[in-house]
Amino acid sequence: MAAAAASSAAWKRWIRPEVYPLFLATGVAVSICVGQLVRNITGNPEVRVLKEKRAAGVLENFDEGKRYSQHGFRKFIDGKRPEIMPGINSFFSDPPKY
Repeated sequence: MAAAAASSAAWKRWIRPEVYPLFLATGVAVSICVGQLVRNITGNPEVRVLKEKRAAGVLENFDEGKRYSQHGFRKFIDGKRPEIMPGINSFFSDPPKY
């Protein structure tokens, strides 16, 4: 009985509407980490999970490495200036054009 009451008290303490943003932020961070881990384990040419592939040693497979490193998001941001808010940055840093 005491364990059930303690569990119910803990449930009421942590599951409130004020804590939902914390759970959401933590869930997003965990899902990004899991996604990156799965991507590395399944797609990275330097990671070999199976014993047969590990026995091959060092491979000179540059095409596979380039495909892994030049993924879609990197192709999307390639050539863009590394700015978070380019409009505000240019407003404060570029001289006015008359």
